[in-house]
Amino acid sequence: MKFTKMHGCGNDYVYINGFTEKMANEEKPDWVRKVSDRHFGIGSDGAIFINPSEKADFEMEMYNADGSRSEMCGNGIRCVGKYVYDYGLTQKKEITVESGGQIKYLKLNIQDEKVTEVEVNMGAPILVSDLIPVKSEKPQVIKEPLFIPQLNQTYEITCVSMGNPHAVIFLDEVAGLEIEKIGPYVEHHEAFPNRTNTEFVKVLDEENVEMRVWERGTGETLACGTGCCATAVACILNGFTKDQVTVHVLGGKIKIYWDRENNLVTMTGPACTVFEGEI
Repeated sequence: MKFTKMHGCGNDYVYINGFTEKMANEEKPDWVRKVSDRHFGIGSDGAIFINPSEKADFEMEMYNADGSRSEMCGNGIRCVGKYVYDYGLTQKKEITVESGGQIKYLKLNIQDEKVTEVEVNMGAPILVSDLIPVKSEKPQVIKEPLFIPQLNQTYEITCVSMGNPHAVIFLDEVAGLEIEKIGPYVEHHEAFPNRTNTEFVKVLDEENVEMRVWERGTGETLACGTGCCATAVACILNGFTKDQVTVHVLGGKIKIYWDRENNLVTMTGPACTVFEGEI
């Protein structure tokens, strides 16, 4: 099977052209677990199949490194945009991509006939507790306490869905955070019926924040596009930043703008091809 390794700010995936490479759906989870292994496989945060779609120009079928399906991936969808243009699956500079039943709109920035950056209309953030989902007696979870019994510690969370669930935690410092000790307990907390991605955020100023992310089904990654969107929305809801935020992640920078008048979140960031191969 031929593949292409790509990343957005270090959030890396194995990409498969579903137009030409075929695999039974029941075989995919185990295959993804094997190829995602950084010692015995290709090494990645998961795998993405680029398929035909009846609703959009393309479908993004995304799997986490543990073989579980995910509804959406911001860095992943930018790389889908680069893949389909660079490999000649489309000549359009504005395309639609279906993921998890939702359609996203992409604008491709071209330099020397290759995509270098992609702007994605991520749609409206979901703030209703039941729809995220997060268990709460309140209609929205904004700066609400979450007790972690294994750590005997309480964190304040703001919950947002960008097509997948996120819990944003603001801290004074994130550089030395032992994220591998905290992340799993938040991800699997009973408050989150579908588990959750968790962002640990330090506000730098009104336009910049620093973020580390524990991704559901994968662990810590160098970036998370939907996590950056959720982080920006949470920052604005809590009054920490303006409507346009640059999120500094371990793998680079991603720009987020929440157009609150139209309730649309736009994400802009790089997309890179690493190498091609056959497995």
